[in-house]
Amino acid sequence: MFADAHKRFDRLIWNTRLDGLPLPLRFSVRIGRYIVALFRDMLDGQLTLRAMSLVYTTLLSLVPLLALSFSVLKGFGVHRQVQPLLFRLAEPLGPKGEELAANLVGFVDNVRVDVLGSVGLAFLLYMVISLVRKIEDGFNHIWRVRPSTNFATRMSAYISVILIGPVLIFTALGLIASISSNTLVQKLLAIEPFGTSLLLAGKLVPFILVIAAFLFIYIFIPNNRVQFTSALTGAAVAGVLWSTTIFLFSGFAASTTRYDAIYSGFAVLILFMILLYLNWLILLLGAQISFYHQNPQFLRSGRARIYLSNRLREELALLVMYLVGEDFSRGQRRWTANGLSARIGLPGDALWYVINALQSAELLIESEDDKLLPGRDLQSIRVVDIVRAVRSAPDAQHGGIDLSAPAVESLMSRIDKAIDGCVGEQNLRELVAPSASTEAD
Repeated sequence: MFADAHKRFDRLIWNTRLDGLPLPLRFSVRIGRYIVALFRDMLDGQLTLRAMSLVYTTLLSLVPLLALSFSVLKGFGVHRQVQPLLFRLAEPLGPKGEELAANLVGFVDNVRVDVLGSVGLAFLLYMVISLVRKIEDGFNHIWRVRPSTNFATRMSAYISVILIGPVLIFTALGLIASISSNTLVQKLLAIEPFGTSLLLAGKLVPFILVIAAFLFIYIFIPNNRVQFTSALTGAAVAGVLWSTTIFLFSGFAASTTRYDAIYSGFAVLILFMILLYLNWLILLLGAQISFYHQNPQFLRSGRARIYLSNRLREELALLVMYLVGEDFSRGQRRWTANGLSARIGLPGDALWYVINALQSAELLIESEDDKLLPGRDLQSIRVVDIVRAVRSAPDAQHGGIDLSAPAVESLMSRIDKAIDGCVGEQNLRELVAPSASTEAD
């Protein structure tokens, strides 16, 4: 009975045509698809596993991150806002949260860079960078893209997030505090309806700042071009989830004082770890929503593995080399692995096998800015070499299979010769020449 109900629900969610439905019902079905997709992804375990990994890294990097942020903020004169913000963030933990925030501030104050030495300072920086790197890895997993191969580019992005992010956040908070204490604003508060409107706006500002922070992360961190509307959709949902979670968690923390008798002083640490886990999970869920909003074709399939037939792999290899070669013959360099994935409409992890096979055969290379280029002159790249690159690409999963059989080997040899005889000596330049000459005309 449960299986039949599940099938009916599945048909209702995924097979219902939205064109003829009224707007409210269409919206409800669409929201239902997102909810089902997110629950499926959470049950898959990758999002929850990555959230737990981020909790562990956060515990290791929290004090170094605060110390580094405090040093940078001190140069801008806004370092005094760190402690009030920490106390505010620790409010959901109850009275013990204030004690935890005070201890964190004490740890930060005790960090003395002058006595750490170069090794100690390098370790602190490594712990901070590892946190941002794990966030990027999680986002790249969600967006099914490869991380940038340019180490300098990645490091500059990490440092920008670590150094500039806190400055922007605390500067915005300082501006809001300055505006709210302005004489004109104080006078407007006494005049209706301006007073009520300003008070309402003041209550909405923290929520808007949370959404803005999520929006910045969703646009800036993934190694992919994220559309603004998709990032905003994910940020808005994440902001609502975060605010709701904080509200509910505050009530939960207030009702769990009896756990002090069991865990003693560790109770606040356990609550803190749970709160961290929920925050990271919400961040990843918002990124997943952004991905599905920009790529709705993956809502139903999710991360289901795509198995490519041998013929499709060969066709993909020819298409990749054709697009890259055509681009190169026009003096352009547009294509990246992620760009090809978007152009073909295939998830990046399914396309990487083909690209890696072409790179192993030295038919394709990747520049420092992640652009794909022909491995050598187009005229020296034969079409048959492209086909052979994916036909003979090693597969680690099948490395121990014994395929020795003279009759089969003879048949495979005749098939290879038939392909050689059909394609002949046609090269990549000849393959792209018709389209290139058409473009020139």
